[in-house]
Amino acid sequence: MNSSANSHAFALTPDQQSLMDHADRFAREQLYPLCEKMDNEEWWPQDTFKEMGKLGLLGVTVPEQYGGAGLSILEAGLILQAISRWNHAFALSWVAHDNLCVNSLYNNGSEMIRQKYLPKLCSGEWTGCLGLTEPGAGSDALGSMRTKAVREGDEYILNGSKIYITNGPVADVCLVYARTQPDRGSKGITAFVVETGSPGFKVAQKLQKMGFRGSQTGELVFEDLRVPVENIVGKEHEGHKVVMSGLDIERAMIAPINVGIAERTLELSVDYAQTREQFGKTIASFQMIQSRLADMYVWVETMKTFCWQVLAEVSNIDETTAGRGEIHARTAASIMYCADMCNRVLDNGVQIHGGTGYIWESEINRLFRSTKLLEIGAGTTEVRKMIIAGELLRE
Repeated sequence: MNSSANSHAFALTPDQQSLMDHADRFAREQLYPLCEKMDNEEWWPQDTFKEMGKLGLLGVTVPEQYGGAGLSILEAGLILQAISRWNHAFALSWVAHDNLCVNSLYNNGSEMIRQKYLPKLCSGEWTGCLGLTEPGAGSDALGSMRTKAVREGDEYILNGSKIYITNGPVADVCLVYARTQPDRGSKGITAFVVETGSPGFKVAQKLQKMGFRGSQTGELVFEDLRVPVENIVGKEHEGHKVVMSGLDIERAMIAPINVGIAERTLELSVDYAQTREQFGKTIASFQMIQSRLADMYVWVETMKTFCWQVLAEVSNIDETTAGRGEIHARTAASIMYCADMCNRVLDNGVQIHGGTGYIWESEINRLFRSTKLLEIGAGTTEVRKMIIAGELLRE
Protein backbone atom coordinates (compact mmCIF):
# COMPACT_ATOMS: atom_id res chain seq x y z
CA MET A 1 0.00 0.00 0.00
CA ASN A 2 1.35 3.44 -0.85
CA SER A 3 2.37 5.87 1.86
CA SER A 4 -0.30 8.40 0.91
CA ALA A 5 -3.03 5.95 1.88
CA ASN A 6 -1.36 5.30 5.22
CA SER A 7 -1.15 9.03 5.99
CA HIS A 8 -4.77 9.61 5.07
CA ALA A 9 -6.46 7.03 7.27
CA PHE A 10 -9.26 9.46 8.10
CA ALA A 11 -9.53 11.31 4.79
CA LEU A 12 -9.34 10.14 1.21
CA THR A 13 -6.71 11.36 -1.20
CA PRO A 14 -7.95 12.96 -4.44
CA ASP A 15 -7.06 9.76 -6.32
CA GLN A 16 -8.97 7.61 -3.84
CA GLN A 17 -12.00 9.90 -4.02
CA SER A 18 -11.85 9.78 -7.81
CA LEU A 19 -11.73 5.97 -7.73
CA MET A 20 -14.70 5.86 -5.38
CA ASP A 21 -16.65 8.25 -7.62
CA HIS A 22 -15.82 6.07 -10.63
CA ALA A 23 -17.17 2.97 -8.88
CA ASP A 24 -20.20 4.88 -7.59
CA ARG A 25 -21.07 6.13 -11.07
CA PHE A 26 -20.83 2.65 -12.58
CA ALA A 27 -22.92 1.13 -9.77
CA ARG A 28 -25.57 3.84 -9.95
CA GLU A 29 -25.90 3.63 -13.74
CA GLN A 30 -25.37 -0.08 -14.38
CA LEU A 31 -26.10 -2.00 -11.17
CA TYR A 32 -28.89 -0.06 -9.49
CA PRO A 33 -31.40 -0.76 -12.31
CA LEU A 34 -30.80 -4.52 -11.77
CA CYS A 35 -31.72 -4.54 -8.06
CA GLU A 36 -35.42 -5.28 -8.35
CA LYS A 37 -35.03 -8.18 -10.78
CA MET A 38 -32.16 -9.63 -8.74
CA ASP A 39 -34.20 -9.45 -5.54
CA ASN A 40 -37.48 -10.73 -6.97
CA GLU A 41 -36.06 -13.58 -9.06
CA GLU A 42 -32.72 -14.27 -7.35
CA TRP A 43 -31.30 -13.53 -10.79
CA TRP A 44 -27.60 -13.07 -11.51
CA PRO A 45 -26.34 -10.73 -14.32
CA GLN A 46 -23.82 -13.12 -15.82
CA ASP A 47 -21.86 -10.69 -18.01
CA THR A 48 -21.49 -7.77 -15.60
CA PHE A 49 -18.17 -8.96 -14.19
CA LYS A 50 -16.70 -8.72 -17.70
CA GLU A 51 -17.80 -5.10 -17.92
CA MET A 52 -16.20 -4.38 -14.56
CA GLY A 53 -12.99 -6.06 -15.67
CA LYS A 54 -12.74 -3.68 -18.62
CA LEU A 55 -13.17 -0.73 -16.26
CA GLY A 56 -10.45 -1.86 -13.85
CA LEU A 57 -12.91 -2.75 -11.10
CA LEU A 58 -11.84 -6.39 -10.76
CA GLY A 59 -8.58 -7.81 -9.48
CA VAL A 60 -8.21 -4.56 -7.58
CA THR A 61 -5.39 -5.75 -5.29
CA VAL A 62 -3.64 -7.88 -7.94
CA PRO A 63 -0.58 -6.44 -9.75
CA GLU A 64 -1.00 -5.36 -13.36
CA GLN A 65 1.28 -8.16 -14.62
CA TYR A 66 -1.52 -10.63 -13.74
CA GLY A 67 -4.29 -8.47 -15.15
CA GLY A 68 -5.20 -6.58 -11.97
CA ALA A 69 -5.25 -2.92 -10.99
CA GLY A 70 -2.42 -3.03 -8.45
CA LEU A 71 -4.26 -1.04 -5.76
CA SER A 72 -4.48 -1.40 -1.98
CA ILE A 73 -6.97 -3.15 0.28
CA LEU A 74 -8.23 0.29 1.35
CA GLU A 75 -8.97 1.21 -2.25
CA ALA A 76 -10.69 -2.14 -2.83
CA GLY A 77 -12.85 -1.35 0.21
CA LEU A 78 -13.78 2.04 -1.23
CA ILE A 79 -14.94 0.39 -4.45
CA LEU A 80 -17.00 -2.08 -2.43
CA GLN A 81 -18.56 0.70 -0.36
CA ALA A 82 -19.61 2.54 -3.52
CA ILE A 83 -21.11 -0.58 -5.11
CA SER A 84 -22.95 -1.40 -1.87
CA ARG A 85 -24.79 1.93 -1.95
CA TRP A 86 -26.58 0.93 -5.15
CA ASN A 87 -26.66 -2.88 -5.27
CA HIS A 88 -25.58 -4.60 -2.07
CA ALA A 89 -26.37 -8.08 -3.43
CA PHE A 90 -23.96 -7.57 -6.29
CA ALA A 91 -21.44 -6.09 -3.87
CA LEU A 92 -21.45 -9.28 -1.81
CA SER A 93 -20.71 -11.37 -4.89
CA TRP A 94 -18.01 -8.90 -5.92
CA VAL A 95 -16.14 -9.17 -2.62
CA ALA A 96 -16.45 -12.98 -2.57
CA HIS A 97 -14.87 -13.04 -6.02
CA ASP A 98 -12.30 -10.27 -5.71
CA ASN A 99 -11.17 -10.66 -2.13
CA LEU A 100 -12.04 -14.09 -0.77
CA CYS A 101 -10.91 -15.83 -3.95
CA VAL A 102 -8.73 -13.62 -6.16
CA ASN A 103 -6.78 -11.72 -3.48
CA SER A 104 -6.14 -14.94 -1.56
CA LEU A 105 -4.90 -16.72 -4.68
CA TYR A 106 -2.48 -13.88 -5.35
CA ASN A 107 -1.24 -13.68 -1.76
CA ASN A 108 -0.81 -17.43 -1.27
CA GLY A 109 -0.68 -19.05 -4.70
CA SER A 110 2.38 -20.26 -6.58
CA GLU A 111 3.59 -18.49 -9.70
CA MET A 112 1.90 -21.20 -11.77
CA ILE A 113 -1.43 -20.57 -10.04
CA ARG A 114 -1.07 -16.82 -10.45
CA GLN A 115 -0.36 -17.03 -14.17
CA LYS A 116 -3.01 -19.67 -14.88
CA TYR A 117 -5.96 -18.30 -12.92
CA LEU A 118 -5.57 -14.61 -12.12
CA PRO A 119 -5.81 -13.08 -15.63
CA LYS A 120 -9.22 -14.63 -16.35
CA LEU A 121 -10.49 -13.83 -12.86
CA CYS A 122 -9.31 -10.23 -13.17
CA SER A 123 -10.93 -9.81 -16.59
CA GLY A 124 -14.25 -11.16 -15.35
CA GLU A 125 -14.18 -14.06 -17.79
CA TRP A 126 -14.15 -16.36 -14.77
CA THR A 127 -16.01 -15.97 -11.45
CA GLY A 128 -14.42 -17.10 -8.21
CA CYS A 129 -15.69 -18.31 -4.83
CA LEU A 130 -14.37 -19.55 -1.48
CA GLY A 131 -15.34 -22.97 -0.13
CA LEU A 132 -14.81 -23.08 3.65
CA THR A 133 -18.08 -23.45 5.62
CA GLU A 134 -19.65 -26.91 5.85
CA PRO A 135 -23.11 -28.17 6.93
CA GLY A 136 -21.73 -29.19 10.32
CA ALA A 137 -18.97 -26.59 10.63
CA GLY A 138 -19.75 -22.88 10.86
CA SER A 139 -17.91 -20.84 13.46
CA ASP A 140 -15.59 -23.83 14.06
CA ALA A 141 -14.87 -24.12 10.34
CA LEU A 142 -11.41 -25.65 10.72
CA GLY A 143 -11.80 -27.85 13.77
CA SER A 144 -15.05 -29.44 12.53
CA MET A 145 -14.05 -29.75 8.86
CA ARG A 146 -15.09 -33.07 7.31
CA THR A 147 -14.26 -32.48 3.67
CA LYS A 148 -11.13 -34.53 3.12
CA ALA A 149 -8.46 -34.89 0.48
CA VAL A 150 -6.36 -38.02 0.10
CA ARG A 151 -3.13 -37.94 -1.88
CA GLU A 152 -2.54 -40.42 -4.69
CA GLY A 153 0.73 -39.72 -6.45
CA ASP A 154 0.62 -36.26 -8.01
CA GLU A 155 -3.06 -35.76 -7.26
CA TYR A 156 -5.38 -35.29 -4.32
CA ILE A 157 -8.87 -36.83 -4.32
CA LEU A 158 -11.46 -34.58 -2.66
CA ASN A 159 -14.68 -35.76 -1.04
CA GLY A 160 -17.12 -33.71 1.02
CA SER A 161 -19.40 -30.68 0.82
CA LYS A 162 -19.49 -26.94 1.49
CA ILE A 163 -22.54 -24.81 2.22
CA TYR A 164 -23.55 -21.12 2.19
CA ILE A 165 -21.00 -20.53 -0.57
CA THR A 166 -21.39 -17.10 -2.14
CA ASN A 167 -21.03 -17.36 -5.95
CA GLY A 168 -21.00 -21.15 -5.64
CA PRO A 169 -23.72 -21.77 -8.27
CA VAL A 170 -22.05 -19.51 -10.86
CA ALA A 171 -18.34 -19.89 -10.07
CA ASP A 172 -15.70 -21.18 -12.47
CA VAL A 173 -12.98 -21.39 -9.82
CA CYS A 174 -13.26 -22.31 -6.14
CA LEU A 175 -10.66 -21.96 -3.40
CA VAL A 176 -11.45 -25.08 -1.36
CA TYR A 177 -10.22 -26.16 2.05
CA ALA A 178 -10.00 -29.86 2.89
CA ARG A 179 -8.56 -31.98 5.67
CA THR A 180 -5.39 -33.72 4.52
CA GLN A 181 -4.15 -34.93 7.90
CA PRO A 182 -6.71 -36.56 10.25
CA ASP A 183 -6.82 -36.00 14.01
CA ARG A 184 -4.98 -32.67 13.96
CA GLY A 185 -7.86 -30.46 15.04
CA SER A 186 -7.75 -27.12 13.25
CA LYS A 187 -4.39 -28.05 11.68
CA GLY A 188 -3.75 -30.56 8.91
CA ILE A 189 -5.85 -28.56 6.44
CA THR A 190 -4.81 -27.85 2.85
CA ALA A 191 -6.13 -25.21 0.44
CA PHE A 192 -6.70 -26.10 -3.23
CA VAL A 193 -7.78 -24.15 -6.28
CA VAL A 194 -10.45 -26.20 -8.05
CA GLU A 195 -12.06 -25.68 -11.45
CA THR A 196 -15.80 -26.21 -11.16
CA GLY A 197 -15.96 -27.91 -14.55
CA SER A 198 -13.91 -30.80 -13.17
CA PRO A 199 -15.51 -34.27 -12.93
CA GLY A 200 -16.79 -34.79 -9.39
CA PHE A 201 -17.79 -31.15 -8.78
CA LYS A 202 -21.52 -30.55 -8.30
CA VAL A 203 -23.78 -27.73 -7.14
CA ALA A 204 -26.16 -29.67 -4.89
CA GLN A 205 -28.60 -26.79 -4.44
CA LYS A 206 -28.98 -23.04 -4.81
CA LEU A 207 -30.15 -21.56 -1.53
CA GLN A 208 -32.93 -18.97 -1.24
CA LYS A 209 -32.21 -16.19 1.22
CA MET A 210 -34.03 -13.47 3.12
CA GLY A 211 -31.68 -10.76 1.85
CA PHE A 212 -28.87 -10.31 -0.68
CA ARG A 213 -31.11 -12.40 -2.90
CA GLY A 214 -29.45 -11.68 -6.22
CA SER A 215 -26.12 -12.90 -4.90
CA GLN A 216 -25.98 -16.61 -5.72
CA THR A 217 -25.44 -18.87 -2.72
CA GLY A 218 -25.27 -22.65 -2.82
CA GLU A 219 -24.17 -26.00 -1.48
CA LEU A 220 -21.19 -27.57 -3.25
CA VAL A 221 -20.40 -31.29 -3.31
CA PHE A 222 -17.10 -32.98 -4.18
CA GLU A 223 -17.24 -36.62 -5.18
CA ASP A 224 -13.83 -38.18 -5.94
CA LEU A 225 -12.74 -34.89 -7.48
CA ARG A 226 -9.11 -35.10 -8.58
CA VAL A 227 -6.92 -32.04 -8.05
CA PRO A 228 -3.26 -31.83 -9.11
CA VAL A 229 -0.78 -31.31 -6.27
CA GLU A 230 0.40 -28.19 -8.10
CA ASN A 231 -3.02 -26.65 -7.36
CA ILE A 232 -2.23 -26.46 -3.64
CA VAL A 233 -2.53 -22.87 -2.41
CA GLY A 234 0.07 -22.09 0.24
CA LYS A 235 1.85 -25.03 1.84
CA GLU A 236 0.60 -28.60 2.09
CA HIS A 237 -1.15 -29.27 5.44
CA GLU A 238 -0.85 -25.56 6.38
CA GLY A 239 -4.09 -24.26 4.96
CA HIS A 240 -5.03 -22.92 8.40
CA LYS A 241 -2.49 -20.15 7.84
CA VAL A 242 -4.16 -19.24 4.55
CA VAL A 243 -7.54 -19.22 6.30
CA MET A 244 -6.46 -17.03 9.20
CA SER A 245 -4.67 -14.45 7.06
CA GLY A 246 -7.66 -14.37 4.74
CA LEU A 247 -10.24 -14.03 7.54
CA ASP A 248 -8.67 -10.88 8.94
CA ILE A 249 -8.70 -9.28 5.49
CA GLU A 250 -12.21 -10.61 4.83
CA ARG A 251 -13.59 -9.05 8.00
CA ALA A 252 -12.03 -5.70 7.17
CA MET A 253 -13.40 -5.97 3.61
CA ILE A 254 -16.96 -6.93 4.57
CA ALA A 255 -17.29 -3.81 6.74
CA PRO A 256 -17.64 -1.42 3.74
CA ILE A 257 -20.81 -3.23 2.64
CA ASN A 258 -22.39 -2.03 5.88
CA VAL A 259 -21.16 1.50 5.24
CA GLY A 260 -22.57 1.64 1.72
CA ILE A 261 -25.95 0.28 2.80
CA ALA A 262 -26.09 2.73 5.70
CA GLU A 263 -25.22 5.66 3.44
CA ARG A 264 -28.01 4.80 1.04
CA THR A 265 -30.44 4.27 3.92
CA LEU A 266 -29.69 7.73 5.30
CA GLU A 267 -30.10 9.30 1.85
CA LEU A 268 -33.48 7.60 1.32
CA SER A 269 -34.66 8.56 4.80
CA VAL A 270 -33.76 12.24 4.38
CA ASP A 271 -35.54 12.35 1.01
CA TYR A 272 -38.63 10.63 2.41
CA ALA A 273 -38.77 12.87 5.48
CA GLN A 274 -38.64 15.96 3.27
CA THR A 275 -41.48 14.80 0.99
CA ARG A 276 -43.84 12.85 3.26
CA GLU A 277 -46.53 15.12 4.70
CA GLN A 278 -48.61 14.52 7.82
CA PHE A 279 -50.68 16.98 9.86
CA GLY A 280 -50.18 19.57 7.14
CA LYS A 281 -46.38 19.59 7.09
CA THR A 282 -43.45 17.35 6.15
CA ILE A 283 -42.40 14.84 8.77
CA ALA A 284 -38.88 16.35 8.57
CA SER A 285 -40.22 19.17 10.70
CA PHE A 286 -40.96 16.77 13.58
CA GLN A 287 -38.21 16.74 16.19
CA MET A 288 -38.43 12.97 16.71
CA ILE A 289 -37.71 12.41 13.01
CA GLN A 290 -34.86 14.92 13.18
CA SER A 291 -33.45 13.04 16.18
CA ARG A 292 -33.44 9.76 14.24
CA LEU A 293 -31.77 11.38 11.24
CA ALA A 294 -29.10 12.96 13.43
CA ASP A 295 -28.32 9.61 15.07
CA MET A 296 -28.12 7.94 11.65
CA TYR A 297 -25.70 10.57 10.39
CA VAL A 298 -23.36 10.14 13.36
CA TRP A 299 -23.40 6.34 13.01
CA VAL A 300 -22.60 6.53 9.29
CA GLU A 301 -19.71 8.94 9.83
CA THR A 302 -18.13 6.89 12.62
CA MET A 303 -18.54 3.71 10.55
CA LYS A 304 -16.63 5.31 7.69
CA THR A 305 -13.65 6.50 9.69
CA PHE A 306 -13.20 3.26 11.66
CA CYS A 307 -13.71 1.11 8.58
CA TRP A 308 -11.22 3.08 6.48
CA GLN A 309 -8.62 3.14 9.25
CA VAL A 310 -8.70 -0.65 9.69
CA LEU A 311 -8.63 -1.20 5.91
CA ALA A 312 -5.46 0.91 5.77
CA GLU A 313 -3.92 -1.08 8.64
CA VAL A 314 -4.84 -4.49 7.24
CA SER A 315 -3.08 -3.69 3.96
CA ASN A 316 0.23 -4.27 5.73
CA ILE A 317 -0.42 -7.64 7.36
CA ASP A 318 1.11 -10.91 6.21
CA GLU A 319 1.02 -14.54 7.29
CA THR A 320 3.26 -13.74 10.27
CA THR A 321 0.89 -11.17 11.77
CA ALA A 322 -2.56 -12.26 10.57
CA GLY A 323 -4.88 -14.16 12.86
CA ARG A 324 -3.36 -12.86 16.07
CA GLY A 325 -2.58 -9.71 17.98
CA GLU A 326 -4.06 -6.25 17.63
CA ILE A 327 -4.93 -6.49 13.93
CA HIS A 328 -6.94 -9.65 14.65
CA ALA A 329 -8.96 -7.76 17.25
CA ARG A 330 -9.31 -4.60 15.15
CA THR A 331 -10.64 -6.36 12.05
CA ALA A 332 -13.18 -8.17 14.23
CA ALA A 333 -14.07 -4.85 15.87
CA SER A 334 -14.48 -3.08 12.54
CA ILE A 335 -16.97 -5.51 11.08
CA MET A 336 -18.78 -5.92 14.41
CA TYR A 337 -19.20 -2.17 14.88
CA CYS A 338 -20.18 -1.51 11.27
CA ALA A 339 -22.73 -4.34 11.24
CA ASP A 340 -24.22 -3.16 14.54
CA MET A 341 -24.44 0.45 13.38
CA CYS A 342 -25.85 -0.59 10.01
CA ASN A 343 -28.57 -2.49 11.86
CA ARG A 344 -29.41 0.65 13.85
CA VAL A 345 -29.41 2.87 10.77
CA LEU A 346 -31.71 0.47 8.92
CA ASP A 347 -34.07 0.14 11.89
CA ASN A 348 -34.43 3.91 12.07
CA GLY A 349 -34.75 4.17 8.31
CA VAL A 350 -37.67 1.75 8.18
CA GLN A 351 -39.30 3.51 11.12
CA ILE A 352 -39.08 6.85 9.32
CA HIS A 353 -40.66 5.28 6.22
CA GLY A 354 -43.51 3.85 8.31
CA GLY A 355 -45.86 1.53 6.42
CA THR A 356 -43.96 2.11 3.17
CA GLY A 357 -40.87 0.60 4.77
CA TYR A 358 -42.73 -2.60 5.60
CA ILE A 359 -43.70 -3.26 1.98
CA TRP A 360 -41.50 -5.89 0.31
CA GLU A 361 -41.14 -3.96 -2.97
CA SER A 362 -39.75 -0.78 -1.37
CA GLU A 363 -36.03 -0.10 -1.58
CA ILE A 364 -35.74 0.51 2.15
CA ASN A 365 -37.31 -2.91 2.78
CA ARG A 366 -34.81 -4.57 0.46
CA LEU A 367 -31.99 -2.87 2.37
CA PHE A 368 -33.49 -3.85 5.74
CA ARG A 369 -33.55 -7.53 4.77
CA SER A 370 -29.78 -7.39 4.33
CA THR A 371 -28.91 -6.55 7.90
CA LYS A 372 -28.81 -10.00 9.57
CA LEU A 373 -26.29 -11.54 7.19
CA LEU A 374 -23.82 -8.82 8.08
CA GLU A 375 -23.99 -9.90 11.73
CA ILE A 376 -23.44 -13.55 10.79
CA GLY A 377 -21.10 -13.76 7.79
CA ALA A 378 -17.30 -13.78 8.21
CA GLY A 379 -17.74 -14.82 11.83
CA THR A 380 -20.81 -14.03 13.91
CA THR A 381 -21.04 -11.06 16.27
CA GLU A 382 -20.44 -13.51 19.12
CA VAL A 383 -17.23 -14.83 17.52
CA ARG A 384 -16.06 -11.27 16.90
CA LYS A 385 -16.53 -10.47 20.58
CA MET A 386 -14.61 -13.63 21.54
CA ILE A 387 -11.71 -12.54 19.34
CA ILE A 388 -11.62 -9.01 20.79
CA ALA A 389 -11.89 -10.19 24.39
CA GLY A 390 -9.31 -12.90 23.78
CA GLU A 391 -6.73 -10.34 22.64
CA LEU A 392 -7.58 -7.93 25.47
CA LEU A 393 -7.15 -10.66 28.09
CA ARG A 394 -4.11 -12.34 26.56
CA GLU A 395 -1.19 -12.43 29.00
